[in-house]
Amino acid sequence: MAAETQLNPVQPVNQQIYRILRRDIVHCLIPPGTPLSEKEVSVRFDVSRQPVREAFIKLAENGLIQIRPQRGSYVNKISMTQVRNGCFVRQAIECAVARRAATLIDDSACYLLEQNLNQQRTAIERKQLTDFFELDDNFHQKLALIADCQLAWDTIENIKATIDRVRYMSLDHVSPPEMLLRQHMDIFTALEKRDPDEVDHAMSLHLQEISESVKTIRQENRDWFSED
Repeated sequence: MAAETQLNPVQPVNQQIYRILRRDIVHCLIPPGTPLSEKEVSVRFDVSRQPVREAFIKLAENGLIQIRPQRGSYVNKISMTQVRNGCFVRQAIECAVARRAATLIDDSACYLLEQNLNQQRTAIERKQLTDFFELDDNFHQKLALIADCQLAWDTIENIKATIDRVRYMSLDHVSPPEMLLRQHMDIFTALEKRDPDEVDHAMSLHLQEISESVKTIRQENRDWFSED
C-alpha cells in the first residue's frame, strides 16, 4: 500500500481518504483481491474508523471494493461487465458533451485546452505517466465545463473507476500517451472548427480505445479480472 498519509486539516477527512484509496486502487498499488482493513487504514491516516468506513462505502458504490459485514472488505477484481457498461455510458455522455462544447467554446476556452495539451506533451517527454493520467482526466473535465454541464463529469466520475484501472495499466505499452495525445489533438482541432459532427467522431474514436486495450490487459493479468 502507498505510504501517503498526510491529510489536509481543512478538507473533509472521509473524502480525502476516499480519493487516496481510489488512486491507490486505480494505480494498482493496492491490487485486485487485496483485503482492506478499517483498522489498518485508520492507523495509516491516524484517524477514527468513522471516516474510513464512509470512504469504504463510497469505494463500494464505485465498484472498487466489496464490503462484507463481519467478514471484512477487499478490493474487487476488475469486472468485464462493469468495464463494458461503463464504456457504453461514458461514450454516450462524453460525445453529447463534446457536441455541445463545439457550439459553446470560445477563444478563452480554446486557450485553456491548449495549455492542458501542452502540459500533456511535457508529461510525456518527462515520462510522467501519473501526471499524464491526471491531465487526461482534466482535459475531459474541461470539456464538460465548456459545455456548461458539470453534472456530466460528476456522473462520469462515478462510473469510471473500474475503467480507470484498465486505463492506467494500459498507459505504458498498450495505449501509449503519445497516441492518446494525438487523439486529444484531433478533438481539439474539431472544437476549434466549432464542428459538432467532427468532434463527436473524434471523441467516439478516442473512447473506443479502452474497449480495445482491455482485451490485451486482461490477457496479461487474468487473475485480476472477472466476467461478472
